[in-house]
Amino acid sequence: MPSPPTTTSLSVTQTINGSHSFTIKGYSLAKGIGIGKHIASDTFTVGGYQWAIYFYPDGKNPEDNSAYVSVFIALASDGTDVRALFELSLLDQSGKGKHKVHSHFDRALESGPYTLKYRGSMWGYKRFFRRAMLETSDFLKDDCLKINCTVGVVVSEIDCPRLHSIHVPASDIGSHFGMLLENEDGSDITFNVSGEMFRAHRLVLAARSPVFESEFLDVVTGEEDRDIEVTDMEPKVFKALLHYIYKDAIIEDAESSSSSGSSVGPSASDTLAAKLLGAADKYKLPRLSLMCESVLCKDISVDSVANILALADRYNASALKSVCLKFAAENLNAVIRSDGYDYLKEHCPSLQSELLKTFAGCEEELSGGGKTRSVWGQFSDGGADTNERNGRQPQTWGDINGGAERSQSVWVQVVNSNASGRNNNNDNNNSDDPMAED
Repeated sequence: MPSPPTTTSLSVTQTINGSHSFTIKGYSLAKGIGIGKHIASDTFTVGGYQWAIYFYPDGKNPEDNSAYVSVFIALASDGTDVRALFELSLLDQSGKGKHKVHSHFDRALESGPYTLKYRGSMWGYKRFFRRAMLETSDFLKDDCLKINCTVGVVVSEIDCPRLHSIHVPASDIGSHFGMLLENEDGSDITFNVSGEMFRAHRLVLAARSPVFESEFLDVVTGEEDRDIEVTDMEPKVFKALLHYIYKDAIIEDAESSSSSGSSVGPSASDTLAAKLLGAADKYKLPRLSLMCESVLCKDISVDSVANILALADRYNASALKSVCLKFAAENLNAVIRSDGYDYLKEHCPSLQSELLKTFAGCEEELSGGGKTRSVWGQFSDGGADTNERNGRQPQTWGDINGGAERSQSVWVQVVNSNASGRNNNNDNNNSDDPMAED
């Protein structure tokens, strides 16, 4: 009698590691923000969770009376009992490499990895560094501090041997349809775009776009080729439209790539992605719209956001519009001083109201118990001229939702919280913070 087969499996527990560098510029200006108040890094993702670094210039612990700076790493996304290892490093900027490092990675922990119970839980040090020593050390250079953080999220998985496996290649249907477009085999329609001719296939266009489907619905199969003149689109944009319809991909804009890193500003509407976004809206192609929105999203800056917001509103790009509104609300002071905001005032005044409502929503979300800092931004009926521009004193305004028509200027107070819109439970979670001391 043959022996029964033996099977095996292996449980593997390891860490998924990731690091983030946080530069704090203008340290001397951050002093005095208040005990228990922090400056937050942007969020970064490790192990499927979002994290953020919190730096307290005046310390987190009132008992220390601002004698120390505090540094913590916080779980910035939803999660329950997330187990992780951490490392916080204050970088020596003299080049000597004498960094101040607190690490879980290079020593055994008596109780294993630290467990963060929920969003807002933190690990770090109330007494990370004595402030008087920090300000005369090589860690502070040109009024700038640099902090590195490494997170190792603990994960477990079962590794089971597979006796057989068959690799399935990625779909290549796009390349096959692309050959139809390039070779023009079986094409039965011609588009005239500013004198440039494009051959295509009615069935392919109709299958991809409800607008083309409606346009070609009554066309009898087998009738002579039709010529259609397109008067509201450039040849390169129509070519990119066909490229997407046949290949489900977008053509990279060579001009945009060569000028990457430059401000988009009022010229955002001149990019291929912006014009293709308009084509996607015209022909009801939601996936193409999202692809264009993703490209434009990477160009959002203080100078460009107002113009990109106007584009998103014009072409019903809701995802891009939401990102623009949130970015503009979080960077309100700088945005209303930009030339792009002047463009928004002139061409899309109704968006000012939406921006104000978004800012009010961010203010409520970030209130954190009502703590505020003195940072102010101005909205104006006739525009966004700041006090420095027009020399007028600000007027008060009490009703955010209903008083825009009754006030020459609107002043809104930015709440003291991190600018990324994360929930902040620091003051209520002290019992779950390790508060490790040197």
